[in-house]
Amino acid sequence: MTGGASSHVSDAIERLRHRDLTWVDFSAAAADTLSDAISFDAYCTHTIDPGTILFTGSVTCGVQCSGTWLAHHEYEIDDVNKWADLARSGKTVGSTSIDTGGDLSRSERYRSHEGYGFGDELRVSLVVGGIYWGAAAFLRHAGRPPFTEDDVRVLGSLAPSLAAGLRRTVLGEPVSFAPTGLEWGPGVVVFDEDDRPESISPAAEHWIGEFVEEPPPARPVESKVVQAIAARARAIPLGTDPLELAARVRIRTRGGQWLLVYGTRLVGNRGSLRTAVIIHPATPQDVAPVVALSYGLTERENEVAMHCAQGRDTRGIARVLDMSPFTVQDHLKSIFAKTGVHSRGELVGRIFLDHYATRWETPARQPPGLHVLETGRAELG
Repeated sequence: MTGGASSHVSDAIERLRHRDLTWVDFSAAAADTLSDAISFDAYCTHTIDPGTILFTGSVTCGVQCSGTWLAHHEYEIDDVNKWADLARSGKTVGSTSIDTGGDLSRSERYRSHEGYGFGDELRVSLVVGGIYWGAAAFLRHAGRPPFTEDDVRVLGSLAPSLAAGLRRTVLGEPVSFAPTGLEWGPGVVVFDEDDRPESISPAAEHWIGEFVEEPPPARPVESKVVQAIAARARAIPLGTDPLELAARVRIRTRGGQWLLVYGTRLVGNRGSLRTAVIIHPATPQDVAPVVALSYGLTERENEVAMHCAQGRDTRGIARVLDMSPFTVQDHLKSIFAKTGVHSRGELVGRIFLDHYATRWETPARQPPGLHVLETGRAELG
């Protein structure tokens, strides 16, 4: 690919970043633009919760997989170019053919979908400022030439813009936490000792139907979100996560409502272990960290904004955070620029009122994995 063509694609993706698109529309438009630089036959894009790095949504074109397949290949086995590894290493982009030395069969993921007519796969982890927001995969049909080092380089050069664009779409239009229409309570999905779906409540079926998963799962229990959370919950040793913070995600539905989805183990009278995934409307404090990260605020900027919202003046913030008033002002200027406001009052309205956030948390530092599904018309798993 020529430098001019690469520059054209980069400029086009930059323009997409500044349009008011949903993440689904941004992903589709970005893939269409990227096809001018890299040839592929199928693709997928996925979002994750940046605090727990669990899967929150998926869009595929050309191939699809079940949630069970996805959870197994992204959470339960080792393989080449898992999104977690790409994100942690800072490499961000990898080709299966290149990273297996030309022997695709070294990848269990490849072996599992070889019969569906797919060959090489190009993967990218979408990371901004060390925070993991999403991932994408691009596949070629069997028999086509594998992806090249140049393809890896081009996608690597475009990855920052793709990641920033995906992050921006997380905000969307502010919505109320108050339920509208029929008020649905918490929903639950239960998996038996052998990790098979055992039961699901009507409320859970309703909420899963609101997840952004394109195409939707054949059955609600096959939701990629639900399967990923269940896999994470099963992997946590009993008693090591008493607050149950590791197996949970914040999800924005098709209608704009925020949900909290988390997994837990159920111990029976005879020591049997089941897994439950619970879904219910999120509270403001659940969502606040995602909103903060979506604006690209640093941890220190988060702290300054929080104290600003509590009504402290510059000197008060400086005293509490043990910094100079000039440093506080510098942080406020950066916060205003990132959030598009011009005053403290606007800042409180933009962050804390528009998104109904009542408290902030320190985001997780580690940017582990996202769980991508293979795209398409073939059914995997």
